Amino acid sequence: MLWMLVAFLVFMLLGMPIAFAIGIAGFIWFLQHPYLPITIPIQLALSQIINFTLLAIPMFIIAGSVMNSAGVTKRLLDFASSLVGHMRGGLGQVSAVLSTLMGGVSGSSIADAAMETRMLGPEMLKRGYPRGFAVAVNVWTSLIVPIIPPGIAFILYGTIGQVSIGRLFAAGIIPGLLLMMIYMFVIHLVAKRLGLQPEREKRASRKEIARALSESIWALIFPVLLILGLRTGIFTPSEVGSFAVIYGLIVGFLIHREMNLKQFFSETLENSIGDIGAVLAILAMSNIFSYGMVWERVPETLASFLLGISNNPYVLMIIIMLFLIFAGLFIDATALILMTTAVLLPVARRLEIDPVHFGLVFILSAAMGNQTPPVGASMYAGCSVLGATLEEYTKASWPFLIATIIVILLVIFFPQLSLLIPKLIFG
Repeated sequence: MLWMLVAFLVFMLLGMPIAFAIGIAGFIWFLQHPYLPITIPIQLALSQIINFTLLAIPMFIIAGSVMNSAGVTKRLLDFASSLVGHMRGGLGQVSAVLSTLMGGVSGSSIADAAMETRMLGPEMLKRGYPRGFAVAVNVWTSLIVPIIPPGIAFILYGTIGQVSIGRLFAAGIIPGLLLMMIYMFVIHLVAKRLGLQPEREKRASRKEIARALSESIWALIFPVLLILGLRTGIFTPSEVGSFAVIYGLIVGFLIHREMNLKQFFSETLENSIGDIGAVLAILAMSNIFSYGMVWERVPETLASFLLGISNNPYVLMIIIMLFLIFAGLFIDATALILMTTAVLLPVARRLEIDPVHFGLVFILSAAMGNQTPPVGASMYAGCSVLGATLEEYTKASWPFLIATIIVILLVIFFPQLSLLIPKLIFG
């Protein structure tokens, strides 16, 4: 086990793609156990990606790309601007609201960070936003995206931990809105200190807001339809991803009429293939790595260690939160969820922590890895668009990091923030 972990860390430090780092490290463990058939790693990789439930992941990735091509993003941007463009640091406030709205469309923090930095970043610089702050706003607000349903992280966690994906979707609504509000507060304070002005001179009229709302309505009702479909049993978690694609195609071809077949095949699907390949590669390789951890009884050992520190569920969740935030500095968020769900969830269950409540704390803490240096994928996506240095970004990120930890602590100490809506919908 030690050599597997050392190999993984060395490969990560050398900059090897996360999927290969996980897979090769796991294969090294098998080489240390020659009595195990060498065909097992291949079987593990294949069995992971043919899991029927995980079919929802490529479907949601395609659906997000379809919705973007259908003109949904621009309409949501106009709606967000009409709501908060009059506030101090208006473009930053728009970014926070837009990420919340995009959570019901894309489900990808990385895609949202790149898209919003590209759309809003240049205008922010023209209005005097420091480069690091402009990137930090768009990158950190993108953390809301995987929390507002439908989030791909929920599907991964729910599938591995055998937790209701519908309940997880519903559980993300209030924490996602809390993140939006606290980010807006942070943006207001920083904008006031920097003297940044609102995007609009005055508040939008009710008529203008209503018009923007009507143009965005097909995107706004999308997550509602998904949760209702799961609640009523119309869709399984796997089928709901296919519904998302069909829904996006109907919006793009028949309602907004901004898509055509050539664009769908040459742009939309092509943009989705890379994201799908990356996620499925990590999924496949993580199963090889996880097999070694389970064989060596790492989950039981870690559970005994953590329970030896404290039997208080709140203390334990704080320890797990800090561990995940630290691990996220070096491990991709998707890989971290895949590698640690099977290890940490049993610990939570032994203390009778609700797996949905734990899931929100777990996913929020792990997902921060996309925003934090040195390996944050969302961070690099935003910095590359505006040409910001890591130092500029890190300096501007501290208020957002503190704000995010505050939200996670609120979710830990007030479980109903994550459990209220699931109980109302699912009972």
